[in-house]
Amino acid sequence: MAGLDGVWEVERTGGALPPLVGCRKRIGGSRGTTVFGALPGMPFDVRGNELHYRAPFAGFVDVVEPDGPDRYRGRATFRGYSFGEFAMRRISVADDLQAQLVKHIDEAYAMEQNVLRMLDGMISTTDDPEIKRELQQHKLETQQHADRMEKRLRAHDASPSMVKEAGGVVGALMKSVLDMARPEKAGRNARDGYATEHLEIASYELLARIADRAGDEETAAAARDILEDEQKMALTFERNWDRFAELSLQEQGISV
Repeated sequence: MAGLDGVWEVERTGGALPPLVGCRKRIGGSRGTTVFGALPGMPFDVRGNELHYRAPFAGFVDVVEPDGPDRYRGRATFRGYSFGEFAMRRISVADDLQAQLVKHIDEAYAMEQNVLRMLDGMISTTDDPEIKRELQQHKLETQQHADRMEKRLRAHDASPSMVKEAGGVVGALMKSVLDMARPEKAGRNARDGYATEHLEIASYELLARIADRAGDEETAAAARDILEDEQKMALTFERNWDRFAELSLQEQGISV
């Protein structure tokens, strides 16, 4: 059904469907995906005017029909039983690009919130004065990073996703509790910190390029500024591997 090709914004119009905030359908030829923000997509096959979902959502079928230019109305069904109604509006590629940009900014903000709490745990379990100072300085930088990402969200009339931040907070707090009890704090903190810095580097490399394509020069510049800080911190970990190894062995009562 060639008329369904494109990106569609989905809105609940009735029945037992949830609000569908942030729901979109991306369709190309005989396949498509329903997505909700940053959650994994729900793939489906296009058969005429029906969208048949694949496992683990087999049995769900959306039945759609034209409702004016670039609009469709639909019924959500499960094994032939209709349980909700929705409307679909085709959106431009530019609109979809902006939505992707906002999603990546939001994820960067949530990531920084997570890192802030992780750094708290690392600082509290680090005894080496020089390394502790480096971590404390990076915590100040990380707070600035979070503030910049929040400002970029506000510039797009968006606010931070509480769901993402809540998940990050729980994960970070659990890590802090484990850090207090586990052995080899210096070595394991260094390992986790080094891995986290490279996750941040990858995230900001991607964000900068998406912002470039969306024409958002301020977000692209912010991402590249932050990228420099993350690269410097990664180098700090690299320069201190011998010291981390020494401290880790000392914690286990091993002198080499």
